[in-house]
Order: sequence, then C-alpha cells, then structure tokens
Amino acid sequence: MRMLTNNTPAATEETGSARYEVIRQVLHNVLIQKRVPQGLVLLEGPLAQLFGTSRVPVRRALSLLHEEGLIARFEGRGFIVAKEDEEPEPLRAGLTRELLGLDEQEALVDTRSTGEKVLDNLQVVLSTAMVFGCYQLDEQLAAQHYNVSRAVIRESLMRLRDKGLVEKEPYSQWLTGPLTAREIADHFEIRASLEPTALRKAGRLLPVEWLTASLEKAQRYKGQQLSAAELELLEEDLHVRCLEPAGNKLMMQILRQNQSPFIVTRIFYDLLSIPVETAMLEEHCLVYEMLLKGNWELAAGCLRDHLERAQVRTLQRLKVLSVLPVPALPSFMDRI
Repeated sequence: MRMLTNNTPAATEETGSARYEVIRQVLHNVLIQKRVPQGLVLLEGPLAQLFGTSRVPVRRALSLLHEEGLIARFEGRGFIVAKEDEEPEPLRAGLTRELLGLDEQEALVDTRSTGEKVLDNLQVVLSTAMVFGCYQLDEQLAAQHYNVSRAVIRESLMRLRDKGLVEKEPYSQWLTGPLTAREIADHFEIRASLEPTALRKAGRLLPVEWLTASLEKAQRYKGQQLSAAELELLEEDLHVRCLEPAGNKLMMQILRQNQSPFIVTRIFYDLLSIPVETAMLEEHCLVYEMLLKGNWELAAGCLRDHLERAQVRTLQRLKVLSVLPVPALPSFMDRI
C-alpha cells in the first residue's frame, strides 16, 4: 500500500539549491527523451519565466546540464541543445511548455509557502484516515513531523475543519472519521438539493470557451488512469466552478464542507490505480453538452441524475475500501 509519508509534498520551504535541482531534473528528462529539436537555444530569461523563478536557479541548472554534456555553449547567448562536438544551426524559438513537451497544468517548481504545503499534506492524511476509521491527531507530534510551529498546524487544522475533515471540542484532541455510509448519503442529499438549483442560475453565465475546454478534458480522460490532482480538478470543475457564478456564497460554503463523496473517490482510485469509470465521465460530458446548448433546465436534470448515480458508486467504493489494508499514516495519527 502507498506510504503517505513518502508520497506527499515536503513541508519545508524550497531553498535556492532545491529549485535549481528541480529545474535541472525537468530539463534533464526533456533532453534525455529528446523531446526538443536539435539546436534549440536555451536562454535564462525565458526559462525563468517558464518555471516561475529568478534567473539564478536556471543559470545553475543550465551549468550542470552543460557539465553533463547534454547542452553546449555557442557563439550566441545561452546554451544550445547539442553535444560539444556538434554544430547544428541555432534554433531560436519561444520556450513554451508545448515545445518542451511538458504538462500544461503541472506546477514545474513548487513555490507554495510552508503553511500551504502543510495544509495540503494534512488534507491528504486526514481524508485518507477518515475513510478507514476514527483517528486522533496530536498537534505537537504533527509540528515535529513537519518541522513547523504548532501555530502552523493549528491554523491548517482550523481551515480543514471548515471543510468538514476534522473536528475538535474545547480542550480536546483533533478527531477525524469515521466516514460512514449514512454520512455519505446525507452529503449527497445536500448536494442533490443545492447543485441543480445553482446550475440553473449559473449556466447562462459560464463562458463558452471554458465549457468547451471542460467537455474536451472529460472526453480525453476516458480510459485513463488519473492522478489525485487531475481527479480533484475534474470534480471541482463540475461541482464547484460550474456553480460559483450563481453568486450564492453561503451555498458554496456549504457545498465545500460536503467533501466526503470526493474523498472516497480519490482514495479509491489512488489505492487501486485503475482507470476512472467511463460512466462517470460520460455523465460529466452530458452536463457540459446541455450547458453548451443553452438548455439550463436539462443540464440541471443531468447533474441531479449524475449525483444520484454517483451516490451508488461512492457507497460501492466505500465497501471496497473497507476490506483493504489501512494505508501507512504518519506517527502523529492514532486510531481510536
């Protein structure tokens, strides 16, 4: 089973050396796999903009790649994709993700703050734990685990409490789980009551370009095994971003607190490493198609139908997860 402590983002801030090593590794893979044309000119400025960093780590990364013999110096500025004994014609082209064969959505360098990294990591840990039972979290041990203050841990937990992932009574420990079939059914009942109504209001306000891109993405994912991040974005597109233009902030707050269905889906696919169900994607596509046709009432009906079917699938997934071994959790989590 997957070790959460080994597969989640590091909690500490990246140093300058860490950034140049990340950039070096990305470019190393691109060059080894020969994704870029021979003779491509690599300049510090465009690469720094692409990676969202200063020029310093880019300069260091390029120097290391030069030492490895993967790129060469030439008479112009920067480096060229060539061996030292080769002299291809310099190709000056815009250094884009597409040209380098990089994922359009993936963050190339993690520039989040320590608090944001801790928050994201704790969200993964708590959402996993609650599927497998009732757990208690020790603030002090968590602070030691992430090498941060208890204040950082407490702030993250307060934000995760707003999402319904953890709870705490005065003068007691933080608790999460267990996630039950009854709770999941309650969450779906709330979503089925609110989401279609919101979509009727929001439908006419959604940009056609965004709806088209969302539809194409759902179609493209059919038969694919998705990462947790891709799956989360897929669900957020339909169940959050499609509804936000309705303008009801209180309703969106309630929906964001009802995360249980998405948690089960993410853990299910993460642990079993299987392609996402085509039926789920087709239901997403149908909602987008109706929105693009301007039929808000039918789109809302398709969304309600999707939620009803999703409830059945989610309860089935919960049963499957109940017989799987509990994934390894950090030492600050105790089952009670």
